Amino acid sequence: MLDVTRIQVLIRGAVQGVGFRPFVYRLATEMGLTGWVSNSPQGVLIEAEGPEPHLDAFLIRVRHQHPPQASISAIEHSSLSPLGSAIFEIRHSAHSGPKQTAIPIDIATCSDCLAEIFDPANRRYLYPFTNCAHCGPRFTIVESLPYDRANTTMRKFTMCEQCRREYESPLDRRFHEQLNACRECGPYLELWNRDGHVCGIPENALAMVAAALKSGQIVGVKGLVGFHLMADAANEDAVCRLRVRKHREEKPFAMMAPSLESVRTLCEVNACEERLLLSPESPIVILRSRPGNSVAPSVAPRNPYFGVMLPYTPLHHILMNATGRPLVATSGNRSDEPIAIDESDALDRLGEIADLFLVHNRPIRRHVDDSIVRDLFGRPQIIRRARGYAPMPIMVNDALPATVAAGAHLKNTVALAVPMGDSSCSSVVISQHIGDLETKETSEAFHAAINDLRCLYEVRPDVIARDLHPDFPSSPCAAAQTERVQHHWAHVMSCMAEHKIDAPALGVAWDGAGFGLDGTIWGGEFLLATKNSFDRAAHFRTFPLPGGDVAARKPQHTAIGLMYEIFGDQAFDGSEPPLLRQMLRKDVRTPRTSSVGRLFDAVASIVGIRKEVSFEAQAAMELEFAVAEDTQEFYPYAIRVGKPLIVDWEPMLRTILADVRELIPAGIISARFHNTLAEIVADVAERIGESRVVLTGGCFQNRYLTERTVHRLDGCGFSTYWHERVPTNDGGISLGQILAAARELRDGGRILELQNSSSVPQFP
Repeated sequence: MLDVTRIQVLIRGAVQGVGFRPFVYRLATEMGLTGWVSNSPQGVLIEAEGPEPHLDAFLIRVRHQHPPQASISAIEHSSLSPLGSAIFEIRHSAHSGPKQTAIPIDIATCSDCLAEIFDPANRRYLYPFTNCAHCGPRFTIVESLPYDRANTTMRKFTMCEQCRREYESPLDRRFHEQLNACRECGPYLELWNRDGHVCGIPENALAMVAAALKSGQIVGVKGLVGFHLMADAANEDAVCRLRVRKHREEKPFAMMAPSLESVRTLCEVNACEERLLLSPESPIVILRSRPGNSVAPSVAPRNPYFGVMLPYTPLHHILMNATGRPLVATSGNRSDEPIAIDESDALDRLGEIADLFLVHNRPIRRHVDDSIVRDLFGRPQIIRRARGYAPMPIMVNDALPATVAAGAHLKNTVALAVPMGDSSCSSVVISQHIGDLETKETSEAFHAAINDLRCLYEVRPDVIARDLHPDFPSSPCAAAQTERVQHHWAHVMSCMAEHKIDAPALGVAWDGAGFGLDGTIWGGEFLLATKNSFDRAAHFRTFPLPGGDVAARKPQHTAIGLMYEIFGDQAFDGSEPPLLRQMLRKDVRTPRTSSVGRLFDAVASIVGIRKEVSFEAQAAMELEFAVAEDTQEFYPYAIRVGKPLIVDWEPMLRTILADVRELIPAGIISARFHNTLAEIVADVAERIGESRVVLTGGCFQNRYLTERTVHRLDGCGFSTYWHERVPTNDGGISLGQILAAARELRDGGRILELQNSSSVPQFP
């Protein structure tokens, strides 16, 4: 007879809210083990007793057969004296000790629940809040850890007798499902008019909404993550009214389609994109539109791509089934504000936008936008990290102090480093997308997100990491030390952390703006990561940016600044505003910049694609869309030898101006311009000689530029890395700030001080 032993097991990672305890219970019972399993602030805690070979096999099966939405970062176990227990059970959650487990993410409706929703014989037929242990809301409703019903906004709903039986049955997929509910005991829908008066009850609300959408009305729909503003995507009049009411001139609207088949009628869909659409994360996927599609032109003006998602909640599935057509599903907010999550707030902020409101009585704890993802080299690249991905932690091989990162001014996210006890690893939790910190509402959301993460993990930070620019958000909470991190260095560290790359590495960080060590606006940087800090190995030649941050909205101003750098007063033709001439001549409100993002704007203006923009990066996007891919040609450029190397764009710009005079098509000019940038990266990388190259910053959201650059670097023998799980734009900054701050503290790297602190330029 085999000797009996007992082990204690702590499983760390994303292991709560995904059916992990029921899985362990069934597995242990099947293998004849006794003991117990429970949630704890550190993860899932198990004590299992049985023959040692059975326990070894149990640990192997736990690691390899766990629920699909679980993610194990570590399994720690130790031996105990056997207790002679007779059963295996699920115990009440433990609440003591540091909070270290991953917060569960929101998961799209699973196939089993979907089958129930559309089965007339099922008691959950057309019930819009159906879920089980493998799907449903998590992050949007959890209030504290560990993940139990009492710690969620579902605590006010008491399970009926049938739901309780499911909850207590080990063979049911709702066994210990904390959010279990049905129409007898769970949340319900109502349809409200603009005055907040009920005009549709649970039994007919969805049918009335479907009819309203088909008739061209705009409906505010409270879903899982907050409100969507929805309209018929084929109805040009409805889409235009939505644009006017929301004050959103041209930025593309996202759409929700009823099925994968309907998406294929609108867009080209490859294998990677299909997997993304059908994934449990169910993000908005950027897809190339098909010619002659039925979508209204105003959904995505001057844009060959659509952002499309499939229904990801029972409510969405039922609504899309009733309408049978693609719908605009844009964030329920006014321009530059967080999305509304409360029905009374929605009435106040969206009352002049939506004609009707579909609401429910399940509270949403925090706003979370839909994530945006696209295919790059057959792999997902996250553009906006929110529902389905946030706040999944990024594990780093470093023992970090408890640190809060304030992120960037645009596309803000915040982050929290959670120490893992005696482990040499740490967990960096990145918040959901917060947005541009331009309004009082987003500023409040910024502080709320930081407090939210601190409270969930019960962490009092030792360090605050924030951007170098003095006008960026001040220290968001009290801490022993504040570390200021240069913007592009944070970009580079973010990508290195994502790929677990140690120094040395060459970071290519290109974007619109970041405050530099010399008091200028950086944005065309080659930063060599060293053991203790970084060296600015190369950068683009600087040029004047008349009006500072105003130039980001007026590409024509940037173009005039570039030409003034070359031609002086000859750059003026009399059509430019007199104030612009005065600023350049007197060097007033004309900070100098090395920004590649602004180079994109200038070229877009020079070739006649876009003189002004209504949203960030619009000119650069339209310049990319214009690319004619039948040329491998590139423009001349120069690299001035020195320390740092200076990439001189003047030969390129002079040739572009000559091409414009010769009436060369904008598509050819755009292709040559993009190709030139890729050549510059390869050239500088070869001169510096570091084998690993990291591509980061908002410019590398440009698919053509990224693919062209990677191919050139690969052809030269470099190992190239780009962002996949963390946004390459400023949404990834907070991760890099935490790693950069930790390096400063640990390795005694140089303190980032301005070489010229008397001049603080204004820029976005």
